[in-house]
Amino acid sequence: MALHIFSKNYPIITLAVVFISLGILLFSLERPLAPAKDGSGETEAIQDEPLNITAGPVSPLTGESCAGAERRPIGVMLAGDAVTRPLAGISQADLVIEMPVITNGITRYLAIFACETPAEIGSVRSARDDFIPLAKGFDVIFGHWGGSHFALTELKSGVIDNINALTNPFGAYFRKPGIAEPHNGFATWDKLAAAAQKLDYRLTTNLKALWPRHEARASTTKPAATLRVPYPGQFRAAWVYDPKTNTYERLKGGTPELDANTKKAVRASVIVVLRTDIKQIEGQYNDVRVLGKGRGVVYQDGEFFEVTWKKADDLEPLQFLTAESTQLPLAPGKVWLEYIDDQAAVSYEVAEATDTL
Repeated sequence: MALHIFSKNYPIITLAVVFISLGILLFSLERPLAPAKDGSGETEAIQDEPLNITAGPVSPLTGESCAGAERRPIGVMLAGDAVTRPLAGISQADLVIEMPVITNGITRYLAIFACETPAEIGSVRSARDDFIPLAKGFDVIFGHWGGSHFALTELKSGVIDNINALTNPFGAYFRKPGIAEPHNGFATWDKLAAAAQKLDYRLTTNLKALWPRHEARASTTKPAATLRVPYPGQFRAAWVYDPKTNTYERLKGGTPELDANTKKAVRASVIVVLRTDIKQIEGQYNDVRVLGKGRGVVYQDGEFFEVTWKKADDLEPLQFLTAESTQLPLAPGKVWLEYIDDQAAVSYEVAEATDTL
């Protein structure tokens, strides 16, 4: 029995007819017809094409769209000491640079943020001059808690926009109670961004796409693998490849590197190991060569690629060149740069096999 709607002033409308008519119309709109390939005169439906939708501006740091893609990045010096773990905000950085600040000893990070805006960032530590050319190449506003006299001399000359916790402009930094100094220095994205604005720093990035990127891969069929980076003792690092997520999970000192903000493990899509000259120059300070060129290995998508890293000057972006002198396309996602001594042994373990690169 057909279902009818009755009205005192209008004729009866048969809903079944309406539904059928609408169905035919919608089908014809959604499935346009095309001549049959066999020339029979009959028609066939054209298959729907996948839609390529761009969600928004693409971050030059990650190669992915995000709300902060056009923001000028803020980079913050973070501690590498075991006592400071878990660090706040470390998993939310778009790009992280790790290197020794003492030869064969302590490592520190420059964590660079734009896409995500951590509610807390720390433990914040002192600047080292080796990070400054890299920060400039990534158009960073440089956050730090004091620094070596080498770094402070450069920063006072105005080589880069910076926010120093020792002068703490506009209250960008604070000390957390219950944590011993010097590990209790923290900031927030909002405080740093507000200070940068009041200091009249440029807030929109000048960065273009840093590296060519290939299309995102949600997963791969590559085997699980472990990359071991030979920093000493408590600073030794490893990255475990997960084919299901096509990302690398970070271990520090043999245990997962967690984020105090998110309570989640640190993950990245691209790990780059850069070999260079590292030497002690004065007391507790060393020198890491970050300009020029050297050997490197890019780990992504469960594979590794030998490259030559190149950075001609402070403002030139870091490049990863193949044997053909073309830039290696990187996987979209977060990037970690690991600077090590040129003679250090890095291991990459796939299943039962171990290769030293």
